[in-house]
Amino acid sequence: MSTSRTELLRWQADLTWSLLTYHLDRLEPADFLREPAALCWTVREDADGRWWPDWAESEPDPVPVPTIAWLTWHIGWWWTTALAGVRGAEPPERTEIPWPGEGAAAVAWLRELREEWTAVLDGLDDAALDRPSAYPWDAAAGLTVGHTAAWVNAELMKNVAEIGQLRLRYAAER
Repeated sequence: MSTSRTELLRWQADLTWSLLTYHLDRLEPADFLREPAALCWTVREDADGRWWPDWAESEPDPVPVPTIAWLTWHIGWWWTTALAGVRGAEPPERTEIPWPGEGAAAVAWLRELREEWTAVLDGLDDAALDRPSAYPWDAAAGLTVGHTAAWVNAELMKNVAEIGQLRLRYAAER
């Protein structure tokens, strides 16, 4: 293979990011908190002006349909924790990561996290990719930083598809 594993992971991350950017650039401010179904998860502002996601410790059945706000928080949450894990730091608790707010604030947060992630990814060589990683699983899984990087790409792809589907629906209904 003439392309390194890091280059391949970066290519995949960049491709997926371009798909997210397509949708982020076309979102209307009202799209973020629009509730797509009666049973949905969103983010809610507290008395101090901080936004917190709906959450359940065990996945409900049926699973609530998330809002775009919730999905952007979700990306920010797992990307923040993945960055900490790959850097060898203790990932912050979910309850320590609020949503930054509608529209431009959420998009800016994701863009900053993407810049951080690409800098970290660009600094990984094959030896670094082969280091053990206990994020987002436990150490007993026997997985590596390379697995974490591949998981980040897969998680981003999933969330891009969810945001894109909602955005397309909202645009078609306008």
